Amino acid sequence: MGRRVAVEDVESYLRGRRLAAGLSQADLAARAGLTRQAVNAIEAGHYVPNTVVALRLAAVLGCRVEELFALPGEAPRLEAELVGEVPATDRVRVQLARVGSRLIARPLTGVDGLRAVADGFVTAPAASSGRTAPVALEVDPRLIDSTVVVAGCDPALALVGAHLTRHYPSFRLVWVQAGSLAALGALRRGEVHLAGSHLRDPLTGEENVPIVRRELPERRVAVVTLSRWQQGLIVARGNPRGIADGADLLRPDVTVAGREPGSGGRTLLDRLIATAGGMPEGVRGYTHAYPSHLAVAEAVAAGLADTGPGIEAAARAYDLDFIPLQDERFDLVIPVELLGFPPVEALLTVAAGRACRAEVEALGGYDSSAAGTLVAELPA
Repeated sequence: MGRRVAVEDVESYLRGRRLAAGLSQADLAARAGLTRQAVNAIEAGHYVPNTVVALRLAAVLGCRVEELFALPGEAPRLEAELVGEVPATDRVRVQLARVGSRLIARPLTGVDGLRAVADGFVTAPAASSGRTAPVALEVDPRLIDSTVVVAGCDPALALVGAHLTRHYPSFRLVWVQAGSLAALGALRRGEVHLAGSHLRDPLTGEENVPIVRRELPERRVAVVTLSRWQQGLIVARGNPRGIADGADLLRPDVTVAGREPGSGGRTLLDRLIATAGGMPEGVRGYTHAYPSHLAVAEAVAAGLADTGPGIEAAARAYDLDFIPLQDERFDLVIPVELLGFPPVEALLTVAAGRACRAEVEALGGYDSSAAGTLVAELPA
């Protein structure tokens, strides 16, 4: 099987990869033709597997041997698939996560990228989105297998992620800001673990479920509530333009901060304009699509727009006023096979916990009393 060594001779990342694959020690042992005791000894660092055993383990886990074992102090180099905008720089900072059998590298760009520490650097600057590239790791590879990536527009996801790491230090949440349809698209393409949505079906008035069923017809998913919130119009402190409803968006003296197609904010904006009898092309600023609730609030605070769709928490963050217009449910869409993935289980536990719910509600406009509630399980 191998040889007995001092623990510091070889670093083993086998346990993290095994857990990420949802396998017990006995499961992995059976598939690799080993005993459970052998797997336990290798994970504990008591034994270094020989070449044949190492190759068997890598084959079962769908990875390379160097992703399971490394010499101390040796920075592993992994091949990862680039997703998202890739800047034209000599060294591209990326965050890594394993989503199914794929190792995803997401470049750290923009303002959000300044707030995050890179997991590694892409050393082939000519690589583009959708292609694989070598990544020089700067973190313990076990972190990659303990990361859950969530796409969505809820700014409270950053706070939920902080609570996740506080209670489960080995787990991490990576938040990818995206509108609801873009988030569901990323989940459909296998680029993220979970997607957040707050879309109301215009035909039935039902929240999220019909849209999820339409966008993910081939995926078996669970729809789980994270919170309810108030969405409306963000306006300057004191509402100097006297904005009250959709009719005011049609005024020539009002500039609106628009949202991207497929976002909940754009859906609200379109409904307000249609109800007021207007057309989008008649609204100043409509075509300037801001990427998030916080970006809309920042635009209003900077005087670039008089109003825009968003949530109360975003308005409060920039000391602005808020006109509530509709109650919405923000759900997490989770592939059923990931409900047993330890970081996802921990995320749902934390999100439903008292401490996290209290802090999210303190942001303003949130009701997290139903956090963790299963709304629906949709078949493929």
